[in-house]
Formats: sequence, C-alpha cells, structure tokens
Amino acid sequence: MIFISHNGKDKEVVAPFAHKLAEIFGIKNVFYDSWSIRPGDGIIDKMNEGLEKCKFFFFFISKNSLESEMVKLEWQNAIIKKTKGETRFIPVRLDSSLIPPILLQTLYINLYEHGLNVAIHQAVDVISGNDSTIINAQFSNLQTKISKENNTITIEISAIHFLEPMPVFLVLTRNKESDLTFKTQGGSFWGGFNSNIKLDNGEVVNAIYIKFPDNIIPGFPQRIFITEKGDTQVQIIGVLHPVNENKYIPIPIVKN
Repeated sequence: MIFISHNGKDKEVVAPFAHKLAEIFGIKNVFYDSWSIRPGDGIIDKMNEGLEKCKFFFFFISKNSLESEMVKLEWQNAIIKKTKGETRFIPVRLDSSLIPPILLQTLYINLYEHGLNVAIHQAVDVISGNDSTIINAQFSNLQTKISKENNTITIEISAIHFLEPMPVFLVLTRNKESDLTFKTQGGSFWGGFNSNIKLDNGEVVNAIYIKFPDNIIPGFPQRIFITEKGDTQVQIIGVLHPVNENKYIPIPIVKN
C-alpha cells in the first residue's frame, strides 16, 4: 500500500502525483483520501487501515501540512512504523517550509525545486526499487523551439505547466555581435550582447541577454528574433535560464 499524506489545501499539486501512482500501481494500492475515504466512513478508522497496510509513506511537507493536526497524526504514526522497519518513509517537499528536525536524516523528494514530473519519476523509482536512477534529473517549466526562415532565426520560449515569473534568458552563440541583430516579438525588452561568457565546462562563448517585460504564461510564448548579417551563419548553442542569482541552467529544446 502507498499512503499519500497531505493537507487538502495542497491538492492541486498532490492530486496529479496520486493519480499517476494509481495509474501505474493500481488505485487499490494507493491510499489517497479522495478515493480511499467515502461518505459515511470513519476517517480515523480508514486512516488506521491505510497505515497498517502501508509499505511506502509519502509525506507532503508544506506550511499547510505542518499546521495540520490530522496530517501530524499520520506522519508521526508512520515514523513509528519506519523505526520498526515496516514502512518506507519518503518526505516530499512542497514549499520552503523547514523540514521537521526528526526528518532531517531522511532523504526527501524536492518537488519544490525540481518540479512535479521529476517528483513523480523519483517516487516511482523508490517504489520500484530504483532509487538512484534520476539523481541528477532536472525539471523545467520552460521549453524552447528554434526555427529558421531565410536569414532570421526564431527562438520561441514557452511555459508548460505554470506562469514563469523570471522571464530572463541567455541565448548562447559562438558568433560575434557584428554578425547579427536581435529583437523580441513585442519589441520591448531589457538586455544586450555579452562577450566571453565562461560556461561550467570551461568553454567561453558569447550570449544575448534578454529580459522580457512580462511573465511568460502557458499558451502565450515569447519570441526572440535573431537576424544574420550578410552571409554570416549564426549558430545557437543553447538557451539558459536562471535558477538563482548565480546559476543558469539550459532549458529543453524541442523539435517543431
């Protein structure tokens, strides 16, 4: 039995996680209140039944769940089962809340930083016994499509799952500033051409820095247009996005 411990205020994120596990392992093998507790059932009785059969306990840590006495009752009982070797206890971090001290020695799934897809993948691996298969996996809410028509390259950047509040990008190229011109679809942006950017692998490239004036909303991509000058062939190495003030990571490039 897989037990999903969470607060109802977090269902928007927890529900797709629970549904995916039910799809893979069977709905009868996933204890999730939306289908495991029906009208007329005793909540405590059903919770105890789920905990007794539980082999994998996923505790979704958030401000909401840490303030819930019912969730506290669930995860503290699961800790007792863990100490007896009867269950696997897996915290799932939903926000920036501090993890309870008793759980600091437990490895957790970081949905808050890596996103829902990676969290589900890691959960499936834990249940299947393949815990180490995606240790270095990265989740991106963003994707980019690159196309070319005549001498103009179009870079289309989209948000997939939710609003992207940091619309800042580096378009990497080996070309010089004199080889190209660039603009955005709306015409308004902050940025410029930056030379001699050193990547983590030691390679030195150039980059076009673009900050759009508006957030990127799913279904409404932003576009960058790069025009080649003369017979120059512009090479786009990749598109980076900041994860904090000191680190940029590549965003996936998909085919048209």
